[in-house]
Amino acid sequence: MKNGATVTSKGQITIPLAVRNRLGLREGDRVEFVTQAGQTLMKPVRGEDNPFSRFAGALGTFPGGRQQIKAWIRDLRDDEQETQR
Repeated sequence: MKNGATVTSKGQITIPLAVRNRLGLREGDRVEFVTQAGQTLMKPVRGEDNPFSRFAGALGTFPGGRQQIKAWIRDLRDDEQETQR
């Protein structure tokens, strides 16, 4: 992918649409410039990685699916309400 941009007198550029799409950039997103091994790379600034993301899917799916989950939560709430009485 080869795309170019012109730097304005204020040091601004317009990131080509193909590059914005490739990086998933939207209006208001921030980018950072990182220099490595003589090359400067532009990359999106993303929030802190979720420390629990590596565990996603480790337990598989909940038996009974979404309906069973909702029923389980309802039961928990009912139990909580009874203990508060």
